[in-house]
Amino acid sequence: MALIAGASADPLKITLAGGSVGGAWSAMGAAIGQTIQQQVPGSSFTYEPGVDAANLILVSEGKAQLGIAHAQMALRATKGEAPFKSKITSLRAIALLDPEAVVQIIARKDAPFDSLSQIAKEKKPVRIALNKRGTMMSIAGEQVFAAAGISVKDLASWGGRVEYVAYNDGLDMLKNGQVDIVLNMLAFPSAQVERISHDMAIKLLPVPDAAIAKIDSEAGTKSVTIPAKSYSFETADVKTVTGFVVLYASDKMPDAEAEAITKGLIEHFDYLTKAYPSFARMGKKGLTDVGPIELAPGAKKAYKDAGLL
Repeated sequence: MALIAGASADPLKITLAGGSVGGAWSAMGAAIGQTIQQQVPGSSFTYEPGVDAANLILVSEGKAQLGIAHAQMALRATKGEAPFKSKITSLRAIALLDPEAVVQIIARKDAPFDSLSQIAKEKKPVRIALNKRGTMMSIAGEQVFAAAGISVKDLASWGGRVEYVAYNDGLDMLKNGQVDIVLNMLAFPSAQVERISHDMAIKLLPVPDAAIAKIDSEAGTKSVTIPAKSYSFETADVKTVTGFVVLYASDKMPDAEAEAITKGLIEHFDYLTKAYPSFARMGKKGLTDVGPIELAPGAKKAYKDAGLL
């Protein structure tokens, strides 16, 4: 779809560190690249596959100008919490990209358990696929299960195990009977989840109330309910938690550059809504809702000029 070029400026050279090729973040990244190149004609844009923590490190080191990450991971970076070895204080937010990074725990319908509490109480030797190490999805997964009484160490002692693999690989493992549970953080209803329900019978597991309170307090997530019938196979409400996904830059990014990138997102927002559905749900003003990391000065100026702040 065609975009109309924005105000003229010196061409930018942007590398954006995102997620695995073919995933949701790669779709976001491609759309952001389009808005940059249309807003500032002649700009070069490179999408680099990555994961949360590595993306933030690349941005802080100036090896990527932009990085996609969960706000909860960025908060860990500022505190120097694992997987970071030291505090990263140079991160600045550009825009909220997805307000619905919802923890969804998918299990085989015929699995001999219906809740995390049952797994913990009966010490079930379940096989769990989380996302790759260093992603917020894997960290959140470990936090969710631990808060419900299922630590990785406990699980191993029960005869179970955790696989750290890309989400699509985890879904394949579920279909092939290699794991019992797959966990990820994504908007609902997810087309990927709906598709797998057509290949095999599945169910969503809720997060226990006590675990939700603990995770929200420790990780900065929020409680959320996936309403019944959000998926064709889902007959009851499912309680869980959600994070959110943000576009980050470094405090060393020139203000004019951050302003141009942000103006591209604002002025071509209609394009973004067609390229990635979460933009339509949050609305243009939602771009400013970036969470605990402060906005880059150039981004803040762009939002103020557009009447969004």
